[in-house]
Amino acid sequence: MEIEKRTNGYKYEEKNGIKPIGSTGVQHLESSSVFQMNSVNNDRTDQRTCLICGDRATGLHYGIISCEGCKGFFKRSICNKRVYRCSRDKNCVMSRKQRNRCQYCRLLKCLQMGMNRKAIREDGMPGGRNKSIGPVQISEEEIERIMSGQEFEEEANNSWSNNGDSDHSSPGNGISEGNQPSPVSTPSSRSMELNGYTALRDQFIGTPVTAHYQYLPHLFNYAAHSGLLPPQPRNLDPQSHTLVSQLVGAEDLEPLGTPMLIEDGYKVTQAELFALLCRLADELLFRQIGWIKKLPFFCELSIKDYTCLLSSTWQELILLSSLTVYDRQIFGDLADVTSKYAPSDDELQRFSEEGMEVMERLIYLFRKFQQLKVSNEEYVCMKAINFLNQDIGGLTNVSQLEQLNKRYWYVCQDYTEFKYPHQTNRFPELMMCLPEIRYIAGKLVNIPLEQLPLLFKAVLHSCKASASKE
Repeated sequence: MEIEKRTNGYKYEEKNGIKPIGSTGVQHLESSSVFQMNSVNNDRTDQRTCLICGDRATGLHYGIISCEGCKGFFKRSICNKRVYRCSRDKNCVMSRKQRNRCQYCRLLKCLQMGMNRKAIREDGMPGGRNKSIGPVQISEEEIERIMSGQEFEEEANNSWSNNGDSDHSSPGNGISEGNQPSPVSTPSSRSMELNGYTALRDQFIGTPVTAHYQYLPHLFNYAAHSGLLPPQPRNLDPQSHTLVSQLVGAEDLEPLGTPMLIEDGYKVTQAELFALLCRLADELLFRQIGWIKKLPFFCELSIKDYTCLLSSTWQELILLSSLTVYDRQIFGDLADVTSKYAPSDDELQRFSEEGMEVMERLIYLFRKFQQLKVSNEEYVCMKAINFLNQDIGGLTNVSQLEQLNKRYWYVCQDYTEFKYPHQTNRFPELMMCLPEIRYIAGKLVNIPLEQLPLLFKAVLHSCKASASKE
């Protein structure tokens, strides 16, 4: 801090004829003033809040005052050219607790508040490109071009036409790392050539790519470009096979032990059905904890990160397992129990709009999983990707989780494209289920407990009826 007669706009004045004596007096005055100013600045910094989510700000990031979470989110979104979607009206509330529920609205607010994407280093390394770059105000049209991916697409096309060895072959392009896939990819992701993919496999999986695997297929809208990247018979990468086998070995695939049989003619009460749902949730949660402790990377996680990830994703893990490996019991035995429950008129009238939305989304998700017929191998990969969510607040080693997330993302893609070479859209469809699961799990928290029996009855009845027609 430069101190002369003025410091940050504060002027030193000599009052009452008192002057500092000698250089020592001057130094004392200056040092005490510096201390006071630093104290004021520290107090002001502590009081600053992130302009995006309201969390405690850590400084000036990409032109505006923001927290570490929003800084990292903005950087990943721009560097990896992500395109999100909003399930509501593109006006979701941004707060510290809700900022991870809608990535579209979070990025939209970052741009609206003036976060400067040109301040991000092109190599993606820490630190801004220019510390003097401030906030930027861009037009609604330009924001829309960024949010829709149009600007990323034009940049990729220009770079691809000007230089065939474009640096757009970096592993993040077209891929959403935080198990929040982008529904619209960019042409940059379809230009992944052998050299870039070889480095990618060496970094995240550890095994060099075989010569015949020349492309990392385009994640989204791949069918439209199948002429460029036709499916070719190939072998599963040995390291992918090992990692998938480890995940399957960590999973408890035995049938659920919670009794779900009921005598004919017995009428189930709301309290009894709620108690059964609680017992099922307890068993499923216990299995998730056991699964995490058997993961091949569990010992690499700190206790804080492991606890943070589990507390933030356990509902999503339970929902994913219920829709896949335990679907026969959930949509069979449990559906039979819920059919014996007759809600009162008062319960029907009190059923909320939020409950209706969750019901519709669960039914849609059930049909999607029934259509895909997700294998156990795909399920465990999806589960690992969802668990390793580096966008969760409070994590101590985000970069480690990012590396692990990428590793299992590519392993899942490798396995899916090996097992189903002619289902070119299968992998992106699987990945698109994860943000939907996350959204539903977030909504379930807000459903009143007394409405859960009716919600499950309605969902299971509709899903079972839908499956029987097929």
